[in-house]
Amino acid sequence: MPQREQLGLFGAAEEAAAAEPLHPVAASEELALLGRRLPEALLLGTSSWSFPGWRGIVWAARGRAPSRQLLARAGLAAYARHPLFRSVGLDRTYYGPIPREAFARYAGDVPTGFRFLVKAHDALVRPETTHFLDTEHAESRVIDPCVEGLGADKTGPLLFQFPPLELRPLGGVSGFAGRLHAFLSRLPVGPLYAVEVRNRELATREFYAALAESGAVPCFNLHPRMPRLGRQLAGHGAVLPPAVVVRWMLHAGFGYEAARSRYAPFDRLVDPDPDSREEVAGLVQEALRQARPVFVIANNKAEGSAPRSLEALARRIDEQAGDAGG
Repeated sequence: MPQREQLGLFGAAEEAAAAEPLHPVAASEELALLGRRLPEALLLGTSSWSFPGWRGIVWAARGRAPSRQLLARAGLAAYARHPLFRSVGLDRTYYGPIPREAFARYAGDVPTGFRFLVKAHDALVRPETTHFLDTEHAESRVIDPCVEGLGADKTGPLLFQFPPLELRPLGGVSGFAGRLHAFLSRLPVGPLYAVEVRNRELATREFYAALAESGAVPCFNLHPRMPRLGRQLAGHGAVLPPAVVVRWMLHAGFGYEAARSRYAPFDRLVDPDPDSREEVAGLVQEALRQARPVFVIANNKAEGSAPRSLEALARRIDEQAGDAGG
């Protein structure tokens, strides 16, 4: 499978754009206080950060809207100053490996305590590729550059995001679980490995046990292809994994392209989803009760604007904590 071309960090367009200053939006006192009240073990973030439509939400509204090129090159430092954001999904790594130096530049843009959720190269999760579940490729091209560049203190979950799979050629649920267990068990000890799937039939005790036995955790995800979050949790069992990873990805009833068209420029909640928000907030509270670190990554296509989704989620989590304490 041919490797898709990666955008360079220091192309001519990016260098020209980087001459423009980028500033974070001045947070309201209410949002700043909310950020300080959230537990340190809760790391909220968005799926990537280079969206010009977030001007006035994440980026300061000065002059014209920043370009995607500028934001991709220089927006992370401003993003990381948002009072609610302590994580971000690094998506470009899904389309091809990036070098240690690129990871190191990202690490230099964020404060202590910030953690990246890094997607593994898609060749590792697609059965039609020569690197499907290839331990050597995972270690040399994905894990080592990531950990060496970000450092252990800024490396969050390393995510293996599987597309919808035809399970029969892989041996069904049991066969795939066994192959995945063998792959994960051979990976270097240290990073937090998370696995996300798009097959409903994999949200079972058998599959989750295979992850646990290999030291990995599931990535619970809100996506139309998967059961509701409550059913995923029921399949896992009452005791949560050592770290809880959640991705709030796509509103029910839409494909990605339809959602992108409906929600762009991602500056407001177009289709609020209070039921999903309540499910995520409840899982966060249970994870914190069980003393688990919890990562929640939101996508623009969940409700229309990932930053707005996280603001509403953070308020709900704070309300629930107040109700429990009161």
